[in-house]
Parts: sequence; structure tokens; C-alpha cells
Amino acid sequence: MNACEQLLRNLENREATVGVMGLGYVGLPLAVEVARSGYRALGFDVSMRVVEGINAGQSHIQDISSEIVAAFVGEGLLSATSEEGRLGGCDAISICVPTPLSKTKDPDLSYVVAASEAVAATLRPGQLVILESTTYPGTTRDVMLPILEAGGLRVGKDFFLCFSPERVDPGNPVWHTRNTPKVLGGVTPACLEAGLALYGAVFDTIVPVESAEAAELVKVYENTFRMINIALANELAQACDRLNVDVWGVIEAAATKPFGFMKFTPGPGLGGHCIPLDPHYLSWKMRTLAFRTRMIELASEINAEMPGFVVGKVVDALNRAKKAVNGSRVLILGVAYKRDIDDLRESPALEVMQMLQEKGAAVSYHDPFCPQIRDDGHTALEGLPMRSRELSDELLREMDAVVLVTDHTTVDYARVAQHATLVVDTRGVMRGTPEGASVVGLSGEGRPGRNDSLAPAGGAVDWSRVVAGAADSQVAGFG
Repeated sequence: MNACEQLLRNLENREATVGVMGLGYVGLPLAVEVARSGYRALGFDVSMRVVEGINAGQSHIQDISSEIVAAFVGEGLLSATSEEGRLGGCDAISICVPTPLSKTKDPDLSYVVAASEAVAATLRPGQLVILESTTYPGTTRDVMLPILEAGGLRVGKDFFLCFSPERVDPGNPVWHTRNTPKVLGGVTPACLEAGLALYGAVFDTIVPVESAEAAELVKVYENTFRMINIALANELAQACDRLNVDVWGVIEAAATKPFGFMKFTPGPGLGGHCIPLDPHYLSWKMRTLAFRTRMIELASEINAEMPGFVVGKVVDALNRAKKAVNGSRVLILGVAYKRDIDDLRESPALEVMQMLQEKGAAVSYHDPFCPQIRDDGHTALEGLPMRSRELSDELLREMDAVVLVTDHTTVDYARVAQHATLVVDTRGVMRGTPEGASVVGLSGEGRPGRNDSLAPAGGAVDWSRVVAGAADSQVAGFG
């Protein structure tokens, strides 16, 4: 029985041990699904806090409950270690380590290289290695493969190497690790066969592609698509601001077209590990091939302008109230990079806060999911660590401005409108507020030419009222 046949038998019989390197927002959910599928999942992490927590049945990831972790630990299907020497005992290894960008937006593959070297140190015939970390096309073959083959074993014969991009969407109640279709590409056909044998048992749907490079490109294309369309929505918001038009009303009306349109919305800037970073992997790779990805560069520039645009709206709103931003008390409402999660990575709120501090504002924040902003060496804010303040009526009244950056669903926005003096709403959730605070949006608020009677409190235009007042032939003519 050759190495591939032995691996396939172990996978089929659920006798395999699957290692997961990196137990963050990608790795821990993957390890849980591996255990749920009946394999022994062995997690590897450099943080002893994480390792000890998992072995004690505690989860540090919002989307994974401690009850689930404790159950699989109790069944002997999930454990964690920091000892890289135990990689040799794994039949398959999934690598889920960070792939950040440098200050010049060049890919930093140091974590991938370190993980590959750790695997290579104990690599044995019959092992399957899958990289999940987002990266540029060519990383698996050009960076990982030479490291793994340096000991004399050959890919597709002695061991197997694939790329399968993570598609985790933190806080998504519908799409999670198991039911999100999983793209998979192998360095050789035998590698793909081995990858399918494992991931076919862990995920509901596998989408095989022609190569590891194709799989790598799928991930960066997905998030480049989103980044460019968000940039278009952000540029539309800036255009609407100059045209005295409510951008949210325009987008909602456009979204009524049942074909040829996909809704994207503007905001204070991009956040998270994927959309702000992934397109630059492709951009960097193409520069090495003397090709400019001009849409990526332009979209990145537009999105990067949004925190400054928001700060400009705050400054203008305070000026209209005859207040200077210097010395004003400003409350940031929501600092996570998206609603209802506790993730601060690349959050535009941090840049908004920094810019306001640089202008002399006294900045504080409230976020029910992020109780503290720690000094991680990368966050250029004054007064760290900074703690979330209780959202009391008194706090709202004492603020010169409230800036709604992240629209958590647990916040009572009617209460905010009732007690705050001025709100800058970057998410459009307080449109049509009937009374209380002066609400300034990304565009068009407080200017002539709008029909606010169509926008009820809570935001969305009541299109049934529009359609009810028009003849059928007129509605059909919307085009």
C-alpha cells in the first residue's frame, strides 16, 4: 500500500489525526468541524493562553461556544498544543496562520514560511498539508513546496499539498465553516484527491479547481470584487454629498431592480482582515509581472479616504453648532469593524478616533462587543488602554457629538436620538429621526430637495407608498 492509499484509508475510516496550525477565527472553527466529522483534531498555537483555554474547554472565538469546545475535548476529539514536534503524528495538517501586509503593502509571508518549516521538520510519507491562509497566486507552489521538498520527499508521491482559502464571515448566523462551499486546489492531481478525501468529510460542499494557483486567485478575486464595489458606493456617497442627495435613498431605489444590480453600501471605511488587505496580494504579485491592477489601486485610494471624509463631516457639523472640534467631547458609537462582533482588526473606527484626537477632540467610545481597546503596538491612539463607556442618557447629553461608526443591533438608536445633541451617522440607521438630535449622514442631510416624508424612523424608504401612488405603466417604466 503506497502513501496515498494509506492516507485515503485512514481518512475514510476516521482513523486520521488532523492538525490545525493557528487557532484563531479560522483555525478554531475548522478544528471544531474536523472533530465534528469524527477525526481527532489537534490544534497548534504559539499562545499558551489559547492552548490552555481550549484544553480546559474554553473558546476564545465569538462564533464558537465554550460548550461545543468542552464537548469535543471531553470526547477526546479536540485538543491543543504548542509543541511543533507533534506535527509528525498528524495525517493531515491545515495551516491557518496570519498573512499581513507590510507598511508598503507587500505580503508578509513570515508566518507561512515558519509554519512550513515546522511541518517540514517532521514531514513523513503519507501526510497531507493544506494552506488556508489568504495569499497571492503562486505561494503554495513557489514558497511552501521548496521548503517541504527540501528533505527529499516528493509532492504527489510521498506527501500531498493543497490550497483551500478560508471563507469565514465572523458573526454570520447563516453561513458558517461547514456549510460555506469550500474551494480546493491541489499542486498535483493526487494532491487534490487527498484533499477531497479529507475536506469532503468536513464540509458540505467542495468546489475543486484546476490548481493551487486557481484556488489562491479565487479568494483574492472574491474580496477584490467586494472592495471595488464598496469603493463605488463610497464614491457615490461623496458625490451625493455634493449633489444634496441622500445616498441611502438612491441605493435603496436602485436595489429594487430585480436584475443586473447587486447592492453595496457606503460606510466609514473598510475593516477586517480580508477586504482591506486581500486585493493587495494580487496587486503586489502582478507588479512583479509588470502589470498594474489599476482598479484595485483606485478603489483602495477611495476607501482609504472615508475615515477622513467622516471626520470632515464631524468638523463641519460642530462648526454649524458654533463649536470647534478642538476641545469637543466626541463619543464613537461602535468600534468593531462590523456589526455584532468583537473584532477590531483594521477597523475604520480606530482611524476616525485617531484623526479626531489629532484635532484636539476628547474621544471616548461605547461598544457592547469590545469592552476595551488594548495597546497592541499598532494602534496609534492616545490613552490606551481605553475602555468602553456605559451608554447612559447622561453620557449622550454631555457629548458635543456622537459618531455612529458601527451599527450594532443591540443599541437603542431612538434613545440615542432622544438624548444626544448631534449625531453623525455613517451607516444610515438613523435616517428620518422625527425628533431629538440633529442627525448628519454621509450625504444630503439638512439640505433642500429631499422628501423626508418617505423615510420613516429607522431609515428605509417606504417604497410601497411610492408604488401605490403611481400608475402601473409608470412603475413598469422605471427601467
